[in-house]
Amino acid sequence: MTSSGAPPARAWFGQPPGLTILFLTEMWEKFSFYGMRALLVYYMTKQLLMPQAQASMVYGLYTAFVYFTPILGGVIADRWLGRRKAVILGGSIMALGHFLMAFEPAFYPALACIALGNGFFLPSLPSQIGGLYAPDDPRRVRAYNVYYVGVNLGGFLAPLVCGTLGELYGWHYGFAAAGIGMVAGLTIYILGGRHLPAEEPRPACRGDGPRRRGDLRLFLLLLGVGLAVVVFRGAYEQTGNTLALWADQGVDRGVGEGFVIPMTWFQSLNPLLVFVLTPLFLAHWARLERWGREPSPLVKMSIGSGGVAAAFLMLAVVAGTSGPSASWLWLAAFFVVLTAGELYILPVGLGLFARLAPAGMAATAVAGWFLAAFAGNLLAGALGAFWSRLDPAVFFAGMGGVAAIAAAVLLALAPWARGAEDAGAPPADEDLKSGLERTFRR
Repeated sequence: MTSSGAPPARAWFGQPPGLTILFLTEMWEKFSFYGMRALLVYYMTKQLLMPQAQASMVYGLYTAFVYFTPILGGVIADRWLGRRKAVILGGSIMALGHFLMAFEPAFYPALACIALGNGFFLPSLPSQIGGLYAPDDPRRVRAYNVYYVGVNLGGFLAPLVCGTLGELYGWHYGFAAAGIGMVAGLTIYILGGRHLPAEEPRPACRGDGPRRRGDLRLFLLLLGVGLAVVVFRGAYEQTGNTLALWADQGVDRGVGEGFVIPMTWFQSLNPLLVFVLTPLFLAHWARLERWGREPSPLVKMSIGSGGVAAAFLMLAVVAGTSGPSASWLWLAAFFVVLTAGELYILPVGLGLFARLAPAGMAATAVAGWFLAAFAGNLLAGALGAFWSRLDPAVFFAGMGGVAAIAAAVLLALAPWARGAEDAGAPPADEDLKSGLERTFRR
């Protein structure tokens, strides 16, 4: 249903029009966020002349607050603001922060604005996806994979546009382009508001006993899934850390006569592969759904974590048998397997948190998903510290083991998820009950 309560409009690209609005809004927001992030360390060290250690500290604190503020922002959106107002408020504050980056004395206030605005924006936008579909619509589960393409499209374009402008024409041009991207996303969101779902009622302060017990069961389930995702990200996030070091030191990146593939090009493989693989997986899952064989979300997530484990174990074999320099083709193959696993776990997990949230708490639940991302990044940093102490083959094998542990935990939670479905939805809330039945019926 749309915000007006009218029947859904004609589908765009096989999905409700509102998904296109959310997709484009998220694409431009990620364009602005990753565009600024691509320039941040260079700007601090080259323009502001910060020592490298200080620049790293500022960067670390900034990214920490980016993942912490959604917890408060999600609660405020659910309890008081509503998700639409939270998106508009958060996006406006973020746009202000990006434009403030053009003024050197406003550097720290600009970072604070972006982190604060992200707290309102990040949990409130994807938590609206579920409301675009009827509870028994099979497209509902897979919609988050479509949305995830928007995340990666923005992340792919940002360094090419903002990074190029910043390096070639001046840092402030790159930051201004990021701000323009945020304004573009907000404009699309506001103009497309008629296609978005109506606001959910605010949660009551008191409820009946069965509802509270059901909500507790769902909370514990999501907590268990979140902890498994923290472990998973401990391995997955090595792609931007220790894997980059190995690409520099342990990979032969030469092609033809004297051309060496830049290290950063391999980082662009991941979003490119998301574009290529997502339609294939969506078509595959749609066929399985018609045959009654589509895996449940937790089984999908377990498969995805297992795929990432396989990718790292493949690298362990390559690093252990190829000598000091492995072919770049193995690194490309790693990203193919890794991205396939990623599409089974990250967008599916985001959708799980949004769909299983108690009524009126969707933004808070999505904020919890991003808190797991923050904790997973911290774990990845701690695990990455062992890189210099271990042989690459041993390290990659260890990361494969970490991802395999997460896969086993997620698989073990699948039966509990079916039990949570029975206990979590009160008879009075037919929409939530139907959605859970659809999600965990297998």
